[in-house]
Amino acid sequence: MPACNASTSRPFELERSDPMHDPLHARRTRSATRLSTACALTLVAGSAVADGSLVVSNWDGYMPEDLPDRFSEASGTDVEVSFHATNEEIMGKVVASRGKGYDVLFVSSPFAEALHELDLLAPIDRAKIPNLANLYPQAEELAYDPGNTFSVPYAWGTTGLCYRSDRLAEAPDSWQDLLDPDESLVGRTTMLATDRWLMGAGLLARGYSVNETDPARIEQVRDDLVATKRTLLAYDDTTFYSKLVSGEADLVHAWDGWCNYGIAENPDIRYVVPEEGSDLWVDTMVIMKSSENVDAAHGFIDYVLGAETGQWVVENIMYKVPNEAAMGNIDPAMLESFPNLAMTPDELMQGEQLRDLGETQKAYTKAVTEITSSR
Repeated sequence: MPACNASTSRPFELERSDPMHDPLHARRTRSATRLSTACALTLVAGSAVADGSLVVSNWDGYMPEDLPDRFSEASGTDVEVSFHATNEEIMGKVVASRGKGYDVLFVSSPFAEALHELDLLAPIDRAKIPNLANLYPQAEELAYDPGNTFSVPYAWGTTGLCYRSDRLAEAPDSWQDLLDPDESLVGRTTMLATDRWLMGAGLLARGYSVNETDPARIEQVRDDLVATKRTLLAYDDTTFYSKLVSGEADLVHAWDGWCNYGIAENPDIRYVVPEEGSDLWVDTMVIMKSSENVDAAHGFIDYVLGAETGQWVVENIMYKVPNEAAMGNIDPAMLESFPNLAMTPDELMQGEQLRDLGETQKAYTKAVTEITSSR
């Protein structure tokens, strides 16, 4: 499919927002530059798009604000967008309704895998998504869904340490630097409180899998993290980078893209994947088996996989995308300013992919409740 470039696209810039109103994964809400109608029609040419309507559920601010309208104009398919704040929220809704009322969901990979196990997802028809050709080969080798049979990757990245290089005597390089910090850092660190990522830091610190299912190891990590709590400034999933900017914190547990928000404010802020490694998180697009407009749902995903949408994600949300065509359009100056955006797919694939834990998820949730409520 021929490339279609927006002639009036702006260089990357980070718009300021109140982080207290940024839900987990609700990144930035700047609208993308509108593509011309002719360009939009080119992008959906070759996709199987039927008349009708689609209901798409996504995190707020996680795609160009005008993308649904552009897709509707190009395809004749009306799009209604609803927002979910967390994976757990949308999972509760679609499991209860067996998917009725939704066509396309944006969910993280363990939840896509869980929906597949519940037989709630339609198979991906590759012939209806020619823009799959824009993806890196590694994006077709994801362990939870080899070959993208029930999901299509949208964004991916790592979890690590974000820190003030001008305030630390030495750069951190281990999860232990966070879990058992130097005395000078006591009360100046934060950790993510979301189940998989709080437990993930403790599991990686001990050399365990981020998908660990051994009850004894889960309890061991719980005890480690209870001890760590006494050294923390806070658990923080949304404002940790602003604490670095203000100087309230010096070292925080962070998703790579959110660390970039801090780097944009202060270039002394840095990001590192600890020597014990990171998870590889992937946010995906899936089609509900209950959808009454599966062809249009495929067409919508194909439209999202256009290089221009992926470029918008990188430039506005500041996360990496598995869209090779999009990453090739990123200004080298942006990659230099935000080095974790330049991580290669091979480097990302060294992280352990988050998988659905099944019944073990209850043990993680119980452990995290005990950690965060401990004194």
